[in-house]
Amino acid sequence: MKLTCLSKGLGFHFPPCHVLSLCGFQILLECPIDLSPLAAFSPIPSVAHELRRRTDPPRESDGLIRAVPRYRTVKHLSAYDVSLFDAVLISSPAGMLGLPYLARHPKFSARIYATEATARLGRLMMEDFLAMHAEFVQFYGPEEDTFPEWMKWEELEALPLKLKEIIIGENDVEMGNLLPLYSAADVKECMRKVKAVKYCEEICHDGSLMIKAVSSGLEIGASNWTIVGPRRNVTYVSSSIFESAHAMGFDYNSLQGNDIIIFSDFSSLGELVYGGKVADMAKLSVTDMEEESVHPSPSSISSMRGCNNEEALTRCLTGNDEISEELDKLSFISSCVMNCSREGGSVLIPIGRLGIVLQLLELISMALASLNLKIPMYMISAIAEETLSFTNVVPEWLCKQRQQKLYSGEALFGHAQLKESKKLHLFPVLHSPSLLTNWQEPCIVFSPHNSLRIGPVAHLLQRWHQRENCLLVLEEGVDADLALLPFKPVAMKVLQCSFLSGIKIQKVPPLLQILNPKLVLLPEEMKDHLPTTCSSSFSFSYYSESETLLVPSLQDDFEAHLAMNLALQLKPKRIKGETTAVARLKGRLLISNGKYMLVPSKRPGTPTDKSSLLYWGSVDPTLLLSALAEKEIIGMVSRRDDTGAIFVQVDVPSKALIEIGVHRTVICSANETLCGRICESICSVLDGI
Repeated sequence: MKLTCLSKGLGFHFPPCHVLSLCGFQILLECPIDLSPLAAFSPIPSVAHELRRRTDPPRESDGLIRAVPRYRTVKHLSAYDVSLFDAVLISSPAGMLGLPYLARHPKFSARIYATEATARLGRLMMEDFLAMHAEFVQFYGPEEDTFPEWMKWEELEALPLKLKEIIIGENDVEMGNLLPLYSAADVKECMRKVKAVKYCEEICHDGSLMIKAVSSGLEIGASNWTIVGPRRNVTYVSSSIFESAHAMGFDYNSLQGNDIIIFSDFSSLGELVYGGKVADMAKLSVTDMEEESVHPSPSSISSMRGCNNEEALTRCLTGNDEISEELDKLSFISSCVMNCSREGGSVLIPIGRLGIVLQLLELISMALASLNLKIPMYMISAIAEETLSFTNVVPEWLCKQRQQKLYSGEALFGHAQLKESKKLHLFPVLHSPSLLTNWQEPCIVFSPHNSLRIGPVAHLLQRWHQRENCLLVLEEGVDADLALLPFKPVAMKVLQCSFLSGIKIQKVPPLLQILNPKLVLLPEEMKDHLPTTCSSSFSFSYYSESETLLVPSLQDDFEAHLAMNLALQLKPKRIKGETTAVARLKGRLLISNGKYMLVPSKRPGTPTDKSSLLYWGSVDPTLLLSALAEKEIIGMVSRRDDTGAIFVQVDVPSKALIEIGVHRTVICSANETLCGRICESICSVLDGI
């Protein structure tokens, strides 16, 4: 088994990517797309701004590139022959945004596995990106040249250092991964190759691997995976959340029993960075618990390691701390939105997490109602209508609290009632005539994209960025200074906040103790943060980006299952002086549903005669003389030689010599009938089948 980490990713929207070689199969774990190059491009100016002529220099005074953006694939993925991939496992919608680049390749034939919810939401996200990207193509025209003017080296050298680093990447090697966005036809071809699965549904891949998705709690439909082969049992743990206020929680109990864990949750290692301008408003602070999740104290991890039974370990992992933590953040954001609304300002929320948006809609609407504020809420996106409709019919992917709402006759989320009461308005595009008729300010707008370069958010920022009473809410992972570069000077308030994106590092030791594997594969960066002495029952290996880790075999033998019709043919024979019985069989060794199977041979079996029996053990001379006497053959031990061989001389009924050696027994006689009788006597004192 081999594991290669292609990319550590950049958080929730750009998850890590790996290649796993297992049982002769090559499996790609995640296929995201890196959207960070968007920061180097200038957004499309709105109609309200003065449009620049296309003959102007390709860059504005802020140094941003004025051209159709390009997007970066996983940097080491291009080194692989896509025809060698046998399967692709997707854990979240963000993890499948790069799939169309693979699926359109004529040699790509791998089956893509994702949960039904992940596949649906991933397709919607790709379609939304295509719709937003189309505005650039409409403004600048299609890229006819495969190597646009701005990608020439002299043009890149003229870029500001920060933008140059974004485009070229580390060591000037990532230019080749910058590609134009795929087409709608590519997305359609990609989704045709996706096999949608349910939670805990076992899928047999090519008869050799059993693949199963279980809930990770990160987002609606997000999953972890188990891969069971004939000689390997692997658990792939992606970014996970134990308790969620909207999605089904982390089903870690279903991951027990596998030998190897690939731990691919980098979320707890990154520093929580908050940027942007926060004027006249308290900045969303990192809670003490979040600080500990990044740099946990030795005492906190020691107390976790002290849990020595499953009940205590479960208490370490579960509880409502994660839910209450998230709700506190969302309540704080909601209070900031209310403060802005009372001052007559509009609020722009380009957060890209579906679960966070759904919860914010509920909290903000309740806050508006309690303050009796008649502030309209808008959701502007090409996929807004379909996405919200989908979230009303997915109870099996939601947490228990949301499922209880369904049983009591309530809506799963509050947006349905908001839409019916005309408090929430959905529009596919910003320039929709119906939106212009309905538009009111101040208002609260949910719209992509968090990069602030693409989509309706860029036009709304151009409208509001100089208004001090307006508010922009950003996610972590975005360089706010760079994101706001084309809109400076910025007078509006900017609130940048973080959300839980994975397992807190102090919860990793008790989780591993519950899963109880034989070997855990961890990122190299965790070596200094996670004590490896948390258990003596399993060992650790560490992997690094762009390096291949060879995983040793954990077992020398393997189990094989007998087919029923072959088992009925067996005739076990008890070994003399033992309690064990053995039988001889003839069959074929196959792999079925991830297990070795012994099935009958294609050719019909023939009755076994004595000459084809298999014997083992050593010949006891005393027992042999007795067996010979029963057949009226008289003999005696004549001599022994230096090699340990024993010679038995037969005189009646005729002459014969039996040599009993360490490795073989030889009969010498001119009488063929006598040889046969002596052979029967020897066989009678041996075990054979």
